[in-house]
Amino acid sequence: MQSGILQVEGADIYWQSHGEGAAIVLAHGIGGNHAIWFRQLGPLSAANRIITFDHRGFGLSVDRDGRGRAGFADDLHALLDHLGVDRAMLIGQSMGAGTCINFACRWPERVAALAIADSLHGIVEPDEVRPLMDAARAATAGLDQIDRVLGARARATDPALEILYSQINSFNSADRHSLVGVFERHTPERLSALGCPILFVAGVEDILFPIAAIRRVQASVSGSFLVEIVEAGHSAFLERPIEFNDTILTLAQIAGHVGARAAHSNAPGYAAA
Repeated sequence: MQSGILQVEGADIYWQSHGEGAAIVLAHGIGGNHAIWFRQLGPLSAANRIITFDHRGFGLSVDRDGRGRAGFADDLHALLDHLGVDRAMLIGQSMGAGTCINFACRWPERVAALAIADSLHGIVEPDEVRPLMDAARAATAGLDQIDRVLGARARATDPALEILYSQINSFNSADRHSLVGVFERHTPERLSALGCPILFVAGVEDILFPIAAIRRVQASVSGSFLVEIVEAGHSAFLERPIEFNDTILTLAQIAGHVGARAAHSNAPGYAAA
């Protein structure tokens, strides 16, 4: 593993790099930071170079000029330049999807594939989707972070996950109440024109981004596809990591963005963590 802190305009960005090969970037959500990807690093880095980082204001990164979300895509661009990555596959979970979508729409030539995980951040909500999202926002506004992001099954069967999530979250300076800045939002038609494989992956029991809303947006993004993970809430990558990881590895194969070693869960030598 390699790690460091990159000074960018108005921020210090902490990053890690695991493995070798074509680069895959993992962009965390508002309750996480680079450490939240502990169930992805082993399987994904078997065939690819995996880059994790802390958004400014999260984990070990510092937001010095208070840009918040408005600086996320520029920060990622600077980080990939610093690491010598010309083209990467981008995986954005929840808030991180907004970062990846904004990056992809500004620099499409640098994106091999895009995965939008449990999120519609950075996307203009079509008229038929907005009422679904308004209802979800109203229903979840008063919930605490754990109830929002972990599905009922995960909390019941894996109580240690709730504890670990809370510990990782405690290292963030920003949270959903204090985070500033806004993402530029792009229409489904704009995403359709990116020219790279686009995957929507979502937990069927996600209460923040209802699967019905994600289905409708995905259907309007030409050429994209949707993988629904059953018995998972908003954090499908943590709650059902084997299914999530295999989906990401398949996307890498579709994009021709994978190393020589197969890393799917049915492959010899596969390690789940």
